[in-house]
Amino acid sequence: MTSSIRFLMCSAHHYEVDYVINPWMEGNIHKSSRDRALEQWQQLYNVLTQHATVDLVKPQIGVPDMVFTANAGLVLGDTVVLSRFFHKERQGEEPFFKQWFEEQGYTVHELPKDLPFEGAGDALLDREGRWLWAGYGFRSELDSHPYLAKWLDIEVVSLRLMDERFYHLDTCFCPLTDGYLLYYPPAFDAYSNRLIEMRVPEAKRIAVEEADAVNFACNAVNIDRTIVMNIASDSLKDRLAKVGFEVLETPLTEFLKAGGAAKCLTLRVTEPVEPAVHASAAVESRTIRLEGHLLDSGLINRALDLVVEGGGSFQVLNFDLGEQRQSTSSAEVKVSAPSHDVMEKIMSQLIDIGALTLPQEACDVRLEAVPQVGVAPDDFYVTTIYPTEVRVNGEWVKVEGQRMDGAIAITSTAGGFVARCKLLRDLQLEDQVVVGVEGIRTIRKPESRDQRATQEFSFMGAGVSSERRVELVVEQIAWELRKIRDQGGKVAVTAGPVVIHTGGGEHLSRLIREGYVQALLGGNAIAVHDIEQSLMGTSLGMDMKRGVSVRGGHRHHLKAINTIRRCGSIAQAVEQGILTNGIFYECVRKGVPFSLAGSIRDDGPLPDTKMDLLEAQADYARLIEGADLILMLSSMLHSIGVGNMTPAGVKLVCVDINPAVVTKLSDRGSVESVGVVTDVGLFLSLLVQQLSKLTSPYQAA
Repeated sequence: MTSSIRFLMCSAHHYEVDYVINPWMEGNIHKSSRDRALEQWQQLYNVLTQHATVDLVKPQIGVPDMVFTANAGLVLGDTVVLSRFFHKERQGEEPFFKQWFEEQGYTVHELPKDLPFEGAGDALLDREGRWLWAGYGFRSELDSHPYLAKWLDIEVVSLRLMDERFYHLDTCFCPLTDGYLLYYPPAFDAYSNRLIEMRVPEAKRIAVEEADAVNFACNAVNIDRTIVMNIASDSLKDRLAKVGFEVLETPLTEFLKAGGAAKCLTLRVTEPVEPAVHASAAVESRTIRLEGHLLDSGLINRALDLVVEGGGSFQVLNFDLGEQRQSTSSAEVKVSAPSHDVMEKIMSQLIDIGALTLPQEACDVRLEAVPQVGVAPDDFYVTTIYPTEVRVNGEWVKVEGQRMDGAIAITSTAGGFVARCKLLRDLQLEDQVVVGVEGIRTIRKPESRDQRATQEFSFMGAGVSSERRVELVVEQIAWELRKIRDQGGKVAVTAGPVVIHTGGGEHLSRLIREGYVQALLGGNAIAVHDIEQSLMGTSLGMDMKRGVSVRGGHRHHLKAINTIRRCGSIAQAVEQGILTNGIFYECVRKGVPFSLAGSIRDDGPLPDTKMDLLEAQADYARLIEGADLILMLSSMLHSIGVGNMTPAGVKLVCVDINPAVVTKLSDRGSVESVGVVTDVGLFLSLLVQQLSKLTSPYQAA
């Protein structure tokens, strides 16, 4: 028949599954029937010729997937953007399709050689011509979308594919007449699904179930109110019928073995141009620089993974590999994202791992006023543990008071601009707060491999050490403690009541007595149970020597609290001779400052316990300032709290029988942290034993 709608097809005479480039091909190499494939192709051809005109391109030996003409290119009006195939197995098709389009008089555009784009398999026009849906994630790169917008003079909406079974957009997405859409939502990420929902009204979105999706119901050819597809469930056909569509089924099982069906086998070459529609692409690109031991530290992999997992794409523009073992490497990477919001999220994560903006692209931070006391502006930059600098009036300013989960406030002084990390509650109306991610960089010092192996807690390389390695870890920590003590450094200890329950109290007391601890942080509970043990020999009513309950022992902790309250404080109990041993006795005797943060469950509490949470947090922050190492002993909430307010560069050792606590602290991102999964009493016992073996003081090299 004669029709204004035309399709391009290619005979299946040379079709075969000769290789594996998608999940559908796995297990199907040379298992397709050429005769059955020809028969099914002919049936599809016959159906289409009843509704449209079909042109043919000659099949070629050696390119069996040429039958899937949807991937020849993307046509709009008399313009075509040719495909750049991702896999070398299909790249041989490109010159044959190029020749056909040139012979038909199309204006042909070719993308850069290394920029994959797979034609109408990954780019589908809204059937009302309002915009172009463009997929990326498996076969086509996001960076191809601005070219499509420019050459075709159309708005491009970028959709990220997430399920490798649906590697092309047309395998899970089919725009229909009158603005309807047939699609499989789980094939897309959350952001893309929101874009779809914003563009297509709910009444016109026809979401298919997985059973229909895997039969390629969305890989359909739409001609007016007719939809040609491989197969559809009765429920899907009923839903389509209710909105005025007729489904024509034609078996294409042989082509499913290669990951294609009706739409893959056709390319619509008569796509009308809407004069009111013009070029637009929300794709945003930025170039970053990475420096350091990019390969052996895995930094380059982490950065590229963050880009892809965040919904963007990348292009490595330069990679300068260090020539010597100690040499650092550098890389320049172009990062692209489908929108400004997605780019901001990706860039914030890249900044956290030390990515730098190129000097020629650097710009000042964006500042917004505090809208009300204790409230940051929307989109404020959230700080990390790493030293940070912000660019103000063309100058890089170091952020003071670095810690996690704060905002950066900028103030102008006579000496210049001052940047300070502030908690939300501390923000004042006169503060200007950094928003967005422009003009921000974190400083990640590249250590040499030898230094990392010997000095920077290399025994903690895996982040979490299992119990079978406790002795090795303890030996290294003992050397670290001795080094810090003998060099006049500072060790802070965060401890929970489990230290007392497991018999570790006497060992921690010894560490304090021998000068290994310069600050102690905890809650009301550890002090109460330490004092209970000192006064009555029990902890939570358990006799610590015999391991049995004591009659009336459940009252002991309250008696201990009452005794200290009568004395006025822990220090006064020591001065009065009431408290004569234990962890807090040693703190008072050695002048080691301590801070006890209360909670809603505390009894008493002790007069030294700070029940004002904000006051306790500030006290904790004061005590850990300047610490070289923080030893966290079986206190999940206090340890996590301390970890969040500790800047990078401070060594952290977290000891807990619960792996989840250990992992939580190790996940902060600092390379100078370790988790030890073991009984804290055993750990402290081994640590004291190891320290006693170190008879000579540490000598710095």
